[in-house]
Amino acid sequence: MNSKKTLLHPVGIHVSISGRLDQCVDRASDLKCCGVFQIFTCSPRRWDATVLDPVEVGTFRKKLSDSDFQVFVHMPYLPNLSSPDGDFYSKSMLVLEREIRRCDELGIKNLILHFGSHMNTSIEAGKQRIVAACVKCIEATEKLDVRLLLENSADPKSVGSNFKTIGEVLEIVGNKKRMGVCLDTCHAFASGYDLSTMAAVEKSLEAFDSTIGLSHLFVIHLNDSKGKLGSGLDRHEDIGKGNIGRAGMSSILKSNRLADLPVVLETPRDYEGEDRENIAATKRLSESRD
Repeated sequence: MNSKKTLLHPVGIHVSISGRLDQCVDRASDLKCCGVFQIFTCSPRRWDATVLDPVEVGTFRKKLSDSDFQVFVHMPYLPNLSSPDGDFYSKSMLVLEREIRRCDELGIKNLILHFGSHMNTSIEAGKQRIVAACVKCIEATEKLDVRLLLENSADPKSVGSNFKTIGEVLEIVGNKKRMGVCLDTCHAFASGYDLSTMAAVEKSLEAFDSTIGLSHLFVIHLNDSKGKLGSGLDRHEDIGKGNIGRAGMSSILKSNRLADLPVVLETPRDYEGEDRENIAATKRLSESRD
C-alpha cells in the first residue's frame, strides 16, 4: 500500500516586508511556507504609503517568478469602507484604489479587504457603502487584473459576518472577474458558524455555498479562536489550541468542498518559533485524507 502523504493545501503565513520588499519571499521560504504567503504593501497602521522602489519591485517579481508562491495582499487596517463619515469613507476608497494599483505593480492578483464598520447605522447601509466602494474602485482600475477578496467579519452585528450579506454584495457588484471571498475561520466561528466538528464544518460550508457560492472562495485564513462560538470575539489562536480545536481544524482542511484552496495563517506571534509551529501543525493536519 502506498503510504505517501500528499499536501492538498498550499500553506503559508503573513510575512513582513521590512527591509527590502523582495526579502518577504526569502522569509516565506525560511518559514517553510508551501506555495503561498500574505503581505501588506506598506505599513498597515498608516494612511500614507511610500512609493514602491522600481529596483525592489523588479527583484521581488523575479524572486516570485522563480518560486512556486502565490501571494495575497491584505489591505491596511485604518480604512473603513462601510463608514457613514463622508471624508473618512472617501479617504478609505483612495487607499483601496491605491492598493489595487500597488498589487498590479507587484504582479499580485488578489487583494483582501475587510468590510469595516457601519458605525451604528445599519447593516444594509454599510452594505450599500462597501458595494459602492468596490464598484467605484474597480471602475477606476478597469484595465487591471486584481481581484478584491471580501473577508468575513467576526461580530454578528457587523456588515460582513453573515454569509447571505456577503453573497448579496457580490451579486450587486456583479463583477465575477474582479470580486471574490476570503473565508476567515476564526471570524466565521465567532460570528456563529460552527466549525468544531466534521458535521459542523459541512453544515457551515453548505450555508456558504448556498448563499455565496464556493466558486467565489479563493483563500482561507485558517485561525483557531480564543472566543467561543458566536461570541463575536476577533481573537485568533494557534492551530488546534482554541475553541475550534484540532478536530475542527482537521475537518476544515480535509473537507472536499475546500480541497486545494490556499491556506494563510494569521496566528499569534507571542514567542520565537510560533509561526513555524503553526505552519507545521497545519501541514500535519492536511497531509492525509484519512
